[in-house]
Amino acid sequence: MTNPDPKAGGPVGSPAAAAPMRVLEKQIYRGPNIYGYEPMIRFQLDLGALEQFPSNTLPGFTDRLVALLPSLQAHGCCYRAPGGFIRRLRDGTWLGHVAEHVALDLQTLAGTRVTYGKTRSVKGQPGVYNVLYSYKEERVGLLAGVVALRLVQSLLPPELQGIQGLARLLPEEAARLDLDSPFDFQAELGELRRLVRKFALGPTTQSLVSEAERRGIPYLRLDDQSLVQLGYGKYQQQVRASITSKTPHIATSTASDKDLTKRLLDRAGLPVPQGVVVQTAEDAVAAARRLRGPVVTKPLDGNHGRGVSLNLSSDEQVRQGFEEARQHSRQVVVEQYYTGNDHRVLVVNGQVIAVAERIPAHVVGDGQRTITELVEELNKDPRRGDGHENVMTRITVDGHVRTLLARGGRTPDTVPAAGEVVYLRDTANMSTGGTAVDRTDVAHPENVTIARRAAQVIGLDVAGIDLITPDISKSVHATGGGIVEVNAAPGFRMHLQPSEGTPRNVAAPVLSMLFPKDTPCRMPIISITGTNGKSTTSRMVAHILRHAGKVVGLTTSNGIYIDGEQIVSGDTTGPKSAKVVLSDPNVEVAVLETARGGILREGLGFDRCDVGAVLNIQPDHLGLKGIETVEDLAWVKSLVVEVVTDHGTSVLNADDPLTLRMRRKAGGQITLFSMNGGNACSRELQAHIAGGGTAVVREPTVLGDEIVLYEGGQRRPIMRARDIPATLGGYAQVNVQNALAAAAIAAAQNVDLSVIRSALGSFSTSFAQSPGRLNLYDGHPFRVLLDYAHNPSGLEYLSELVSHLRPPKGRVIGVMGVAGDRRDEDIVRMGEIAANTFDHLIIREDELRRGRRVGEGAALVQQGARRAGAEPERLTTILNEAESVECALRLAQPGDLVILLATEVEDTWQQILDFDSSHIPRGALPQPASQGQGASHD
Repeated sequence: MTNPDPKAGGPVGSPAAAAPMRVLEKQIYRGPNIYGYEPMIRFQLDLGALEQFPSNTLPGFTDRLVALLPSLQAHGCCYRAPGGFIRRLRDGTWLGHVAEHVALDLQTLAGTRVTYGKTRSVKGQPGVYNVLYSYKEERVGLLAGVVALRLVQSLLPPELQGIQGLARLLPEEAARLDLDSPFDFQAELGELRRLVRKFALGPTTQSLVSEAERRGIPYLRLDDQSLVQLGYGKYQQQVRASITSKTPHIATSTASDKDLTKRLLDRAGLPVPQGVVVQTAEDAVAAARRLRGPVVTKPLDGNHGRGVSLNLSSDEQVRQGFEEARQHSRQVVVEQYYTGNDHRVLVVNGQVIAVAERIPAHVVGDGQRTITELVEELNKDPRRGDGHENVMTRITVDGHVRTLLARGGRTPDTVPAAGEVVYLRDTANMSTGGTAVDRTDVAHPENVTIARRAAQVIGLDVAGIDLITPDISKSVHATGGGIVEVNAAPGFRMHLQPSEGTPRNVAAPVLSMLFPKDTPCRMPIISITGTNGKSTTSRMVAHILRHAGKVVGLTTSNGIYIDGEQIVSGDTTGPKSAKVVLSDPNVEVAVLETARGGILREGLGFDRCDVGAVLNIQPDHLGLKGIETVEDLAWVKSLVVEVVTDHGTSVLNADDPLTLRMRRKAGGQITLFSMNGGNACSRELQAHIAGGGTAVVREPTVLGDEIVLYEGGQRRPIMRARDIPATLGGYAQVNVQNALAAAAIAAAQNVDLSVIRSALGSFSTSFAQSPGRLNLYDGHPFRVLLDYAHNPSGLEYLSELVSHLRPPKGRVIGVMGVAGDRRDEDIVRMGEIAANTFDHLIIREDELRRGRRVGEGAALVQQGARRAGAEPERLTTILNEAESVECALRLAQPGDLVILLATEVEDTWQQILDFDSSHIPRGALPQPASQGQGASHD
C-alpha cells in the first residue's frame, strides 16, 4: 500500500469529506498465533481520513501525548532503545501504531506490565491496519485498546475526531465506561485499574506463576480468581494464592480455628498465649479479668487481621473489641496480649524461608498537620495502591481507626507533636496499610525452630506463623512472647517486596516443593495439522500410544477422547478442546488434531509441543479470514512446527513442496515421511537420509509396498502397507500416507517398532476406530462406504480408491454436498471429480451453507458434474442430508457400492445400520420431494 510521506511536515489531504476511524473487527489470541508466540489482542482499524495524517503532521500531538503518558519515553520501538518510540512520533508514524504503544503503556500503568506489539497494514486495503499488542488479562487488554483509541482521538483536531465500532472492543465488565462521554484520562485509567484489581492475579499467585514461567513450567488459569494449574495432565499441581495441591484440608480447617490451633501448639510445648473462646460481651469481660493484664480480642475463624483488637485494658475496651470481632465470627477469642513486635515467619515444606517484621499503619507527627493530612501525604507514595496492586496499600481512615485513636484521646483532626508516632491499626497487616521490614537474616535459630515446628504440628505445607517478640534476633524463650496465629494461605507480598530490606523469592521453594528436581511438569504434546488426514492420523497415533501403555488424551473433529473413552462429541480441534486434555489429571500424552480455524480464531491451546506434524497443504477453506492462497494456508499451519521444543521433532511431508519448505523455521529435529521411497525418492529426501536424518517412507518390494524407517543411516523395516487394515489391502493410499505420518510421530516418541507394527496391524477403518473415515458396511445386499472427503484433493484420493473397490457388475452411487465456505471454483471442481467417480450422483446441501442461499452450493456441484459430461439422468438433487442418504440406500441394488460423503457422520452411520434392505425397490428412481422441500431431479 502507499502511505503519504510522514516527513513532509504538514497536513496532506482534506479531512472534510473523509470518514472517521473505524474498528472493523477484533480477535483475542490466547496462545501462540500467526502474529506472535504470546497471547495478543488484534483489532483491525480503518484510519479513514487519518491515513493522510501521520503524527508529525498533527501540530502539538506528540507533546500532548507524552505529557499524558511520560512513560512512553521508555518504549524503544524499532530503535530498541529508550526514546525510540518518541523519535518515531516526531519523524512521523500512523495512528494505528500510536494506539498499539498506548494500549501497552496503559496496561503497564494499570498494573499488568506488557511490552510486545506490532502494527501492520492490511494487504489490499489502504488505510486499514492490524493493531496487535500483548496482554496479561484479556479484559484489561481489551479495555486498554478502547482507552488508547479514545486517548489518541482526544488529541486530534475536532474535525478529525470520531471513532466508529469502538464497542466491539469494550468488555462487558467495563460497564462504567460511557463511550459517548468526553474522554477523561484519570477516570478511564481508574477503570483499567479496577479491572486489574478484579481480575488480575494477586501478588502471591502471580509470583508463583512468574517463577513457574522462569522454570519452563506451563500454567493454565482455571477461573477468574486465583485458581491456577501448573503443569499439564497427570503432572499438574494447582495453587490458589499459597494454598497448593499438597495443602491438607484438615490443616487448613485447623488453622482457621484459632482456639484449636493454640491448644495443639500448647500440647506440643510451643509458646502460645493463654485465652478462652466466648460468645457474649460479658463473658469476654470476665475472661479478660481472669487473664489479668491487657488482652486481645479476635474472631475465632477470622483472617487478614479483620476484627482484631489489641492491648485492651478496660472493660469498655474489651466490650468494644468483642463487638468488632463479633462482626466477623459468632465466637470470639479473648487471650493474653504479648508485648513486642509483630513478625510473620513463612514456612514452606518444613523450612523457614523468610521472616518479616510487620509494622501497623501509622503516621509520624510534624507538629503542623493533622492525622488526616498526614495520612493523605503517606498515600501519595507511589508504592502505595488499592488492595494488593502495589508494594504497600493506601491507608483508609475508617471506624476502626477512629476507635483506636479515641482510645488514646485523639481524633483524625488531632495534630501530633513532631516525631510522635501514632498507630492507626491494631494489626500490622499489609492489606490495611502496614509496612514490612525483612528480618530473615537476623532471626534467632530457636525462633526459626519454633516457627518450623508450629507449621508441622498444624500440618501445613505453606504456613505463615505470627510470632510476637520484642527482638527476633533473640530467643523468644528469653525475651517472652510467642505464637499468636498460624495462617494457611499466607500472603507473600511482604516478603517479595518489603518496605525495607532484602526482597525474598519465596515462590521458588514452593515450586521446588511442588516439582522436585527431575520431576516432570509436562506431558508430551503431539499436534497434528494439515489439510487432509488429520483425524485419521491422530487416531492412529493415539492407538499406537495406547498400545505402548500410555493414557492418551485425543482431540479430533469428532470429539475428545480420554484413554479411548469419548467425553465430548463434536468438532474439537481448537484450543479450548486442547485445554480440556491438558487439564485432565489422568492424561500422560496429548494427541491434538489442530485445525486452521482454531489457529486463526484463538491461536494454539498450548505454549509449545514435543511433536508437530504437518501432513499436507491443499486448497481448502481459501477466501476466509484473509487466507486467500495455499501459501497463506501454509503460513497458518506452519505455526504448529514453529513451536516445537528444541528437543522435540517436526514431522513433515516430503512429497508436499509447501510442507517441506517449513523445514526452514521448524523447531527441534526434522523427520520426513514420503510415499515415494526407493527409486522414486526425491533429492531432498535422499540427502536427508544420507545425512543420518530420520524418515519414514513407502518402498515398493516384490511382496508389496513396505513401510520403512530410516534413522541414523540405518534401514529398519516396519511392516507391509497392505497389512494395515485401514489401507484396505493397500488400495487406500490416503491411509498408507497417514500410517507413514503416524509411524514417524510414534518413532519420534521412542515407541518401539514392534509396538508400532502391532498397533497399526490392528487399526482398521471401522466406525468405532475411525468414524466417518472410509467406514465400510457389508450388512446389506450392497456395500456402503461412509467417508468425509470434503475438498478436491480428498475426493481425488477417494476416486482412486473407488477404482479398486468398484463392483464388477454393480454401480457406484454417490451422495455428496460441499460446505458453503468453499470457493465457487472448488465446489465446481468437486462436482467434476464426482461425475468421473460415481455412476449416479445424489447432490445434497451441506447444512453449513455459511452465507450461501439455499440450493446455491448444490447448483455449483451440479454445474461441475455437467461440465464433466454427466448426463441429466445420472444426477439427483435432494438438499436434506438424511433424505439424500435414504434415496441412495433405496436406489441401491445387490452388488452396488454406495458411497456417502456425510457431514453428520454419526447420524448417517446409524441410518445405514437402521436401513431395512428387504424393502429396496427395484428399478426406477424414487420420486424426490417437491421443490418446496428443497429437492429437484434432473
